[in-house]
Amino acid sequence: MTILHIDSSIQTEGSVSRALTAAIVAAVADGSDEPVIHHDLTSEEPAAINPRAGDSPAADEFLAADVVVIGAPMYNLSVPARLKAWLDSISIPRKTFRYTEKGPEGLAGGRKVVVAYASGGFHHGPEEDFVDPYLRSFFRLLGIKDIDVVRAEGVNISDEHRARAMQAANAEIAGIAARIRAERRQTVDA
Repeated sequence: MTILHIDSSIQTEGSVSRALTAAIVAAVADGSDEPVIHHDLTSEEPAAINPRAGDSPAADEFLAADVVVIGAPMYNLSVPARLKAWLDSISIPRKTFRYTEKGPEGLAGGRKVVVAYASGGFHHGPEEDFVDPYLRSFFRLLGIKDIDVVRAEGVNISDEHRARAMQAANAEIAGIAARIRAERRQTVDA
């Protein structure tokens, strides 16, 4: 099982989304020697792509992954610009999706996406939360149905809020990772 680990927080220390993605990767890998490809989008330039030629190293890595773990902090009600650029680099017509007379059809199904979503406050509803619905819609466009979003909200309100949010998120991560490992064992045993 190959894990693709994407971090996009501009905070390198004290980042909740980075802490959560690290916890997700560790829990899914569970001490095994599964390959993990890690990208810190804040220290890497977005890859140049030629969508007409279908040439995108990022899309190739994405398609080679079984599990994709994405750190998505909320910045100004949306995702960080570098994360948006990475998403654009994996959304390649005729490679990860195609156009049909009935609308777009995803070509990247069969993988799992786990998003670590962190926000300083509480943002709910379509007027305030573009992150969760956008990422779910984006990955469904690519044909991915197995999408989990682990939320840690209100982390900048107080240390107590942050601790509660992290505790709840880590409990959710344990359940998601156990499910992914169980599904992986079933696939290997089949």
